[in-house]
Amino acid sequence: MSLDIQALRESFTLVAERAPDLMRRFYEILFDRNPALKTMFGRDMRAQEEMLTRALAAVIEHLEDGPWLADTLRALGAKHVGYGVTEEMYPLVGEALLAALWEVAGDAWTPRVAGAWADAFGVIAALMIEGARDAVTYDGKRSSEVPTPKTSSQLSR
Repeated sequence: MSLDIQALRESFTLVAERAPDLMRRFYEILFDRNPALKTMFGRDMRAQEEMLTRALAAVIEHLEDGPWLADTLRALGAKHVGYGVTEEMYPLVGEALLAALWEVAGDAWTPRVAGAWADAFGVIAALMIEGARDAVTYDGKRSSEVPTPKTSSQLSR
């Protein structure tokens, strides 16, 4: 899938100029639609909003750098396992993000822009989910907690 980089960057710039606090609105929408998710977050939502803003800006900045996106988003997905994020939560987050972007973009939220963001979030979610799956092995243990199997030469010692 090829992302519409121009539409993503132009709309992100527009939205960032119109609503520097976009992520506050995103979380309002997310928690209004999914109140149970609020318990996953601490009290300092300002810091959370800033982290998400920086992360999204970094993704937009690196849209042409596939290896960076893949490595970064897979690592982010693996990290989110520790926060209790499940695969079922990604669509909920995507819907809230797209709703916040649409709300701020207003008339600039064209079918092209909507499609570009839906495609982009699909790629972001897929890479994060891949990282999360790689981080978790059998019995719910993170790969770092699973003992490395001994080789036959180690067993014969």
